[in-house]
Amino acid sequence: MKQAIVARTDIGMGKGKLAAQVAHASLSAYEDADRRTRTKWKGEGQKKVVLKGDAERTLFELADRAEREGLPHAVIRDAGHTQLDPGTVTALAVGPGDDRVVDRVTGDLSLY
Repeated sequence: MKQAIVARTDIGMGKGKLAAQVAHASLSAYEDADRRTRTKWKGEGQKKVVLKGDAERTLFELADRAEREGLPHAVIRDAGHTQLDPGTVTALAVGPGDDRVVDRVTGDLSLY
């Protein structure tokens, strides 16, 4: 079991903003998962990986793939209080889910 969080590289988020957006994505997708999946993932150590996404379009394409695979997922839009305009898509979390299924969606991406 793992979760992959894809953060955009094209919008110039600072390190703190990036960390916050990744955290938002992780928690939101976790909440989208069913109870059995949440329990199993927690029991296995809550494995996560943060990956690079080059554009908003990429995140939506990956979200569509996650949907087709039946994986919990969450697209995060920034509130716009600090560095970014309101509604800017910043990150996508895919999973938690079986490693192989998550990799079918995000396996071609580079580590952040």
